[in-house]
Amino acid sequence: MDAITLLLTRRSCAALQAPAPEGEALEVILKAALRVPDFQELRPYQFIIAKGEGLERLGAMMERAAIASGQSEDIVKRAPKMPLRAPLVIVVVAKARDSVVVHPLEQQMTAGCAVMAMQMAAFAQGFGGIWRSGWAMFDRTLHAELNLAERDQIVGFLYLGTPVTSPTLADDGDPSVYVNYL
Repeated sequence: MDAITLLLTRRSCAALQAPAPEGEALEVILKAALRVPDFQELRPYQFIIAKGEGLERLGAMMERAAIASGQSEDIVKRAPKMPLRAPLVIVVVAKARDSVVVHPLEQQMTAGCAVMAMQMAAFAQGFGGIWRSGWAMFDRTLHAELNLAERDQIVGFLYLGTPVTSPTLADDGDPSVYVNYL
């Protein structure tokens, strides 16, 4: 698949099943994350991979975080099942490094770009994925469960696997609607 086709046909896929990327395929996905724009090469990210029993451990962490933060009973009930929606979940964390030049927001954007690069690399290899966010991304109890520092910030949960069905392409839309020229 050429790069332009990849960019113009990528779609999020929520219905995922095994197999998930592993071995060389997973290595390619992780290497793609290291190629994102990263001013001063601070590498301001961490990737926490959950698969197999790790998905259940992540779900238990999410459940404890939901209880601790007073989430609704429905969210508490759903929390342990959230990671089980895919055979592999990568928790992507922005780890702001000390820098007088690169603002922490720029470093978070680098980590966000890493999520997108990994999803694109997965898609290019025939896998599907979806970048999920939500309450858990900002929950400091979950951050503590994952042994993250106070200034660390989860920027997304990348769910990866094999699509159950082919995702439908969205209407391309008209980019000029979002463009202004000076």
